[in-house]
Amino acid sequence: MTSFQRIALDPVTVEIIGSALASVVEEMGEALVRTSYSTNIKERRDCSTALFDQFGYTLCQAEHIPMHLGSFIEFIPLVMERYPADQIEPGDVFIGNDAFVGGGTHLPDIVLAEPIFVDGALVAWAINTAHHSDFADRGDAHIFQEGIRIPPIKLYKQSVLQQDVQDLILLNCQVPDERISDLRAQMAANRLGVSRFKSLCTKYGVDVMISAGLTLQDYAERKMRAGIAAIPDGTYTASDLFETIDHPEIMEIGCLITIAGDEMTLAFQSPPQVRANLNMTRSALLATVYYAIKSIVDPTIPPNAGLARPLHVEAQSGTLLCCALPAAVMGRISTCQRVVDVIMAALAPVCPESITAAANGCVGSATFSGTRNGSNKFWIYLETIGGGSGARYNKDGLDGVQVHLTNTSNLPIEALETEYPLTLLRYELVEGSGGNGKFTGGRGLRRVYRAEEECYVSSSMSRLSTAPWGLDGGGPGGMAQVKCTAPMVRGNATLAPSDIVEIVTPGAGGYGTPDVL
Repeated sequence: MTSFQRIALDPVTVEIIGSALASVVEEMGEALVRTSYSTNIKERRDCSTALFDQFGYTLCQAEHIPMHLGSFIEFIPLVMERYPADQIEPGDVFIGNDAFVGGGTHLPDIVLAEPIFVDGALVAWAINTAHHSDFADRGDAHIFQEGIRIPPIKLYKQSVLQQDVQDLILLNCQVPDERISDLRAQMAANRLGVSRFKSLCTKYGVDVMISAGLTLQDYAERKMRAGIAAIPDGTYTASDLFETIDHPEIMEIGCLITIAGDEMTLAFQSPPQVRANLNMTRSALLATVYYAIKSIVDPTIPPNAGLARPLHVEAQSGTLLCCALPAAVMGRISTCQRVVDVIMAALAPVCPESITAAANGCVGSATFSGTRNGSNKFWIYLETIGGGSGARYNKDGLDGVQVHLTNTSNLPIEALETEYPLTLLRYELVEGSGGNGKFTGGRGLRRVYRAEEECYVSSSMSRLSTAPWGLDGGGPGGMAQVKCTAPMVRGNATLAPSDIVEIVTPGAGGYGTPDVL
């Protein structure tokens, strides 16, 4: 870590550098998408990029997947904890994914981070994560079934690939050809970030760049505090019910939010962690809270570490929302979505113009996998399917979109049918699935697949028995359904050729009492 002199900067310079940093992380993201191989990244854009400062704090995150902040916020501090400063050198690249000792939130999100050196001194980090569509059909009772666990270790040392490390990782992957190509795309994205940041240091000077980063974090803190201070002091509470296709038992999730001046405390009530893949790590919970409160209080707050300073999160370890080893975490994103619903419900009475009615409340997914006829080539196709977004105080909700913590695209039909032995028979909005109200909730989606070869399907879905709630007299949204012509057990089935799988995602709640004609 370099010593530096903090410089008082004029607002114009800070704004220019802040915009430049935002441009760098967006360019990194585009490079990752365009050079990747798997459909999950090149088409669905299931990846995120960021820059961190020399101290291990978020400097700027691209507007990709809010959940991926959970894979970032602990990774660089863990690297600096595991490796003394004299063992972090130019050209090193660190890889990791583990949810308990690697700062991750689930194993498919593999993180690569590269330190940025200027004149021999560490000044920042380039980091990205990509969801590697692998680790299918392994079980979800505990994390040891979910894939290879990688602590923060060096994949490259001074620009030299550690071939034994890469070989070990690829040996534990089901589609290694995709993995190596996507890892190379991640490398390219970080190298671009390193180059761009060093160019900014050349233009403005290291002291100015570091000072601007710290100033931007202080600015984010001030904006967050101002937004919190505008909410009346008091205690606000809400709860919601949560169930999924692979854990049908209905669980209750609650949140008690306390506003005191310009600080906010969120205390969560949660059932114990479950023997299913729904558990959230603390870093996943923090990413969820930071997203939800930023979107409610002031969406213009810069996405850096400063916004977290006035927020205090309390959750008991060993629970669904703050799990402990060896909990399974693969499907944690649906739980995160329900946490957002609970936070919004709690603050709805005092922030009515910043809150939506409940969105679809899950990340419905279908994962198909199998071996190509006549070969031993294994394939995996993952699709997360959007649903309705909640109506607002002055607008209808959006139809068929990803909401809140996930921001992926759908896989185009042409790419799906070209690359996998599947045919998409129907892809449509579900009429009537948006909640009634003065403003109507968004509609869910129906996606119907036909298997052309024998394969395996695993689906994940929530809101099967609990509907997304409306606000201020608005009605509930439609619920989810999963149907299959083959026998299905908790969302899993072996498909013969011509078998059909139908996925219906939830709609969203309406806002306001419907007008009476």
